[in-house]
Amino acid sequence: MWFVELAQNAADAARAAGVPGRVLVRVVDGELRVANTGAPLDAAGVAALASLRASAKRDAEGSVGRFGVGFAAVLAVSREPRVVTRDGRGVRFSDSATAEAVAGLPGPAAELARRAGQLPVLRLAWPVTEEPPPAGYDTEVRLPLSVTPDLTGLGADDLLLALPDLVEITVGAATLTRTDEGGGRVRVGDRTWLLARATGTLDDDEAGTQAVEQRGRRDWSLTWALPLDGDGAAAPIPADEVLHAPTATTERLSLPARLIATVPLEPDRRRVRDTAAARRVLAAAAPTYLDLVRAVAPVDRVRLVPLPGFPQSPTDALLRDAVVDALRDGEWLPGADGGELVARRAEWLDLPAAGPLADLLAGVVDLAAPAALTGVPVGVLDQLGLRRLGPAALADRLLPVERPATWWHAVYDALAPATDTVPGLLDELRALPVPLADGRTIAGPRSVVIGVDDTADLLTGLDLPGLHLADPAAAHPLLERLGATAADPSSLLGLPALRDAVERSVDDAEAGLDVTPLARVVLRLLAAGAGQRAGALALPDEHGDPARADELLLPDAAIRPLLAPDAPVGVLHADVAAAFPRDALVAAGVLDGFALVVDDEPLGPDHDLHDEDLWWDGLDAPPARVVAVRDLDLVDDDAWAGALELLGADRDTRAAVLADGHTRWWLRRNVVLGGRAPGHWRLPSAGDLAELYSPAPAEGVDEALLRAVGVRSGLAVDDTDAAADLLDRLADPARTPDAATVLAAYEALTDAVAAGRADPALLAPPERVRALDGSAVPVDDVLVLDKPWLAAVLPADELVAGGDPAALAELLDLPLASDYVTATLAPDSGGRVVAWSGLPDVIVASHTVGVDVPAGELVVHDALAVVVTCPALGRTAVPAWPDTDGRWHATDPVRALIGALAGRPAPGSGDG
Repeated sequence: MWFVELAQNAADAARAAGVPGRVLVRVVDGELRVANTGAPLDAAGVAALASLRASAKRDAEGSVGRFGVGFAAVLAVSREPRVVTRDGRGVRFSDSATAEAVAGLPGPAAELARRAGQLPVLRLAWPVTEEPPPAGYDTEVRLPLSVTPDLTGLGADDLLLALPDLVEITVGAATLTRTDEGGGRVRVGDRTWLLARATGTLDDDEAGTQAVEQRGRRDWSLTWALPLDGDGAAAPIPADEVLHAPTATTERLSLPARLIATVPLEPDRRRVRDTAAARRVLAAAAPTYLDLVRAVAPVDRVRLVPLPGFPQSPTDALLRDAVVDALRDGEWLPGADGGELVARRAEWLDLPAAGPLADLLAGVVDLAAPAALTGVPVGVLDQLGLRRLGPAALADRLLPVERPATWWHAVYDALAPATDTVPGLLDELRALPVPLADGRTIAGPRSVVIGVDDTADLLTGLDLPGLHLADPAAAHPLLERLGATAADPSSLLGLPALRDAVERSVDDAEAGLDVTPLARVVLRLLAAGAGQRAGALALPDEHGDPARADELLLPDAAIRPLLAPDAPVGVLHADVAAAFPRDALVAAGVLDGFALVVDDEPLGPDHDLHDEDLWWDGLDAPPARVVAVRDLDLVDDDAWAGALELLGADRDTRAAVLADGHTRWWLRRNVVLGGRAPGHWRLPSAGDLAELYSPAPAEGVDEALLRAVGVRSGLAVDDTDAAADLLDRLADPARTPDAATVLAAYEALTDAVAAGRADPALLAPPERVRALDGSAVPVDDVLVLDKPWLAAVLPADELVAGGDPAALAELLDLPLASDYVTATLAPDSGGRVVAWSGLPDVIVASHTVGVDVPAGELVVHDALAVVVTCPALGRTAVPAWPDTDGRWHATDPVRALIGALAGRPAPGSGDG
């Protein structure tokens, strides 16, 4: 304490003399001597030291000495202090001399006794003449030591910082200097500080709250000191600093700079005395701290904001609140635009690597410079009142911003890297504004189209709700990630806004709206290669009335002459047909040939196909995909040959006809060729059916399509009507089918009956049938050959055969031959018994037809006859015949093999 008081006196003396203050501390002959430059001690000073604890400096502007009693601090180290000026004259204070002088005075002696011997050493002074202070110094305090002080802890650096009038303190051989570097910077020793100062004058009320001996002193001062590192950057003080007044007190502070203030202290000079004067000085600390912050490089300023936390002392609480309020309302925060912002009006960008984006946003929002906020806790920003500007809020704030499209592109470019590292960032940016080609700005890219090459130009002039064309200069991949659509023709037509506009275009046209721009855009897109159809697009028909594109024909459509006169389709207006490429019109749905319906995920029979529900109900399982030709029901019955030819000319419609789907199903039931169903005709290549069926009258139609629609390539019988038709053809005497064709026809008939495709009960018995010899004979004279060997005893013109004999007999309502013929082997047949396996002809025949050689034996004859008793008595030679035991007799073993394979008669059934 003693050295602080002497240093303050030295600073005041230097100020009074207008010279740099220097202090020299040395020990000479066991005596501590402290010399200083400046105004030497005068008579008024001596009187102040020796009377009423008053200071002669109380009215000296800028002085830091408190009161005369401050000099009393030297009594802690010496009871015999002396003060000598540069002329060798001075005063002496003495404990022993004072005791001796007081002892002879009754009043003072009594007072001294009352004080238990505590002598007022500094009340009496004696003049002295001694050697002057060292050269260059004006005053020296000489202290014969009663105790030995520690000269290493004098705090010279703190005093040089606190007392601006001192520039040098030398203690022994060590000298510490203070250098003013300008701009508020001072160097004390090897350390540089940044200072911010304030001074003022207390009013009467404030001065009246001070101690009695201080009330006459009105001037106050304070200094904020911030240490700087070797590069001149701020090096904030840790939060264990104390208030200096100007010496260190015990008032702990948590501020990043040192406060040196002339606040009133308690008598122990350790704590602030809570008075109006103290509050007046401390209130000035906050705006001065703001000055200090402004003097720091912008990138370091936020580091000087006190960290949130509990205050270290009542004084700290007062200072922190005032400083934070000043920082919150002051204009000091580095802005992204290089200017300074008021903290509570500023925002901080909560995005990684926000620097490039912040540079772009400078001047758009009051955004703090990200570099100045690096490493700053969010609590500090909240304490200052900065508002967080997150991605979603940023998108909202940018909506009213008017900037060139290139600026927006740069914003997207700055945001894009963070979207790969910040989870959920894309979702937060969904409302990011996009500048449009028409000069507007829209929130969110979802309805925005980005031009690819020159396709975006196709939308120019089209004003649709929900469809917006981005300014080409703003186009960026980030927009596509946020939902924008690249403007190739296919994706354009798939946009909901454009698709919805097409769907309602007919209604809009009928309501009086001009849909011509929409039609022009859609057709241009289709001409540019869009792969989607637009069948609902409103186009004018030949009368100028709006109609769906897929309900119109091209004026010269290939399908036009094939349609029924009452077909509910119009013809496209000739001007529109001439204005756009044919391919684009057809792609829109305007009919030239037949059009397809394609549904990759059908949910039901809802494709507006004729009889689609019937087809769907007849399926074993719903179709996985529907590909069908539409408008088939509009074809005129007399035009089917041309319609089939047109269907076959297009790859897609041909495939639909050939596939197992609605198209083939419908054509088989509805196609009419030459006034007849397809099954009435045969394929040109089916020459074996020539005597029963005529070729289909469909010249130019390939056979694959004819076969698909039901033109026959064989004798298959699909239903009862086909069975009746075939029976009629077989009964027609004008036809001349050969025996093989007749057998195949009857086999097809019996197969249809057996499979349930034809119902005999619904067929009228024919009056004539086709016999084995190929002739058409009355039905009353014919039998069904059910056992092949019976053909040897019956005329061919009395037999019919083919397929299952029992089914054929039922179908034709005829008896079986085996029920009619009675015959036995002639008694003189003779013959020799031979094993079936011993006959080479039998072995070869069995192998040829793929059957096993029969087991057992047969009887081989040179000649074989049977005696027939029904239908007429007679003897007939036969090649093979089974006897009553089922054993075969034959002159031709192969004929016997055929009979054996056809089936043996049941035991006991007789020979015939």
